[in-house]
Amino acid sequence: MSLLVVGVSHRSAPVSVLERAALSADAQAKLLQDTLAAEPAAEAATLATCNRIELYADVDKFHAGVAELSTLLAQHCGVGLEELTPYLYVHYEDRAVHHLFSVACGLDSMVVGEGQILGQIKDALALGQELHTAGRLLNDLFQQALRVGKRAHSETGIDRAGQSLVTFGLEQLAGGTDVAGWARGKRALVIGAGSMSSLAAATLARAGAAEIVVANRTQARAERLAEILGGAGVSAAAVPMNAVDEELARADLVVSCTGATGLVLSAESVARALGEEFTPAGPAAQDASTARTAATPAVPAADSSAVPAAGAVLDVPADATAAAAAVRAVDALEQHGAWAGSTAPAAPVARTVPRPAGDGPPPRLALLDLAMPRDIDAAVHRVSGARLVDIESLADASADAPMAADVDAVRTIVSDEVAAFGAAQRAAHITPTVVALRTMAAGVVAGEIARLDGRLPDLDDKERAEISQTVRRVVDKLLHAPTVRVKQLASEPGGAGYADALRELFDLDPLTVAAVSRADLTDLSNTDVKNRGRA
Repeated sequence: MSLLVVGVSHRSAPVSVLERAALSADAQAKLLQDTLAAEPAAEAATLATCNRIELYADVDKFHAGVAELSTLLAQHCGVGLEELTPYLYVHYEDRAVHHLFSVACGLDSMVVGEGQILGQIKDALALGQELHTAGRLLNDLFQQALRVGKRAHSETGIDRAGQSLVTFGLEQLAGGTDVAGWARGKRALVIGAGSMSSLAAATLARAGAAEIVVANRTQARAERLAEILGGAGVSAAAVPMNAVDEELARADLVVSCTGATGLVLSAESVARALGEEFTPAGPAAQDASTARTAATPAVPAADSSAVPAAGAVLDVPADATAAAAAVRAVDALEQHGAWAGSTAPAAPVARTVPRPAGDGPPPRLALLDLAMPRDIDAAVHRVSGARLVDIESLADASADAPMAADVDAVRTIVSDEVAAFGAAQRAAHITPTVVALRTMAAGVVAGEIARLDGRLPDLDDKERAEISQTVRRVVDKLLHAPTVRVKQLASEPGGAGYADALRELFDLDPLTVAAVSRADLTDLSNTDVKNRGRA
């Protein structure tokens, strides 16, 4: 069996594809079950955020595995196979391990070094364990990926590069000035009450925003977020979604992150709020917009329900008047809002390029769209007095961030860890065979001691024990060097054949080897249950 991953992400697909590809919690569970039912796969796990959908499996046939996993991925994510195929990537064996370790370290994220992906990997592992689709290989892989990600963050400065999307987006709107100074005194409208919206509210509170209004389809969640902000000394209020246009006219800054599949803010609404005229694009662009809307009908916004990553980055300086009180609310906000997988970026595609922050007068309305699919019409770029930063422009900006030394250090860690993981897996592959060999040797010793008892019945207990111990020592010494050496050889690239050779040379019973492997898997399953209980 061999590790295979098939996926699509912001690095391989345009927004028009990614914003239609999605896996709900139920769809993830069904995908895993269907994958395990497929002939080539023995284990399965899925890593699904809004900027990536990846299916990991332990397969016995590469080509059949790629075909089956690609078909299942398309079937469950809602994008046709023919359309999805050009954007799929495939990694196999060591390259698949390298890919997941890189993802865990934040090297494959839009904002390089961000740490929230570790929480998503942990959730993916937990789901595979809960559904019993993750066996020994994927358990080992995902647990090691978490360790590698933590190591990268602790041993390098990648955390300095890995700002939260909220902070990074606000920095882009601020045009290189201090975010706290730029946001201080502004009236902010936060659309959505999930994790990223809560994180945005906390960040703006720490930066000294004068007022924060929260709009959400679930009114109770908006009120809860506003209550937390108000308890921290920030002027805050909750409004229903149908009041967004009215609040838009009062706002200086908008942050939107909902789970809607249609637009939440149109360019026309933004233009009206600013008292500007807006001329829609030509017929061709309108047709494209209509096609997109038809492909992704609007649904009510969904609040995220995942658990926020511990230590989520909230690094806006807390030096404003309201900031001291707001800082005390950050823990409550992080508990209130879950870290949304629905807020990751997509690959840049052809679009209207936003005006650089330093060009022209400061915008009268700054908008930050952190949703995928997008909440705010990209045509807002053409509205006079408005500046929009969205996932695509963040992807462009992050590509130029100066972090080469830290990235190189993390890449070295990833390469070393991939080599170590491969060696450990190859060595583990031969362990059941070595155990079966020692079991067979112990059986031979027991048989010979029994035969000796029949031939020399007059031996006393002390003599019998000494003879038995001597025979066992001889057998152990004879087996020690070969078994140690075969484990070393098996851990090297191309060493998988040593287990087969050992079975052939000693005529080991395949059923005995399989029984050892099953016992190992039972122990692993029991460990998983205990780990989930502790969590």
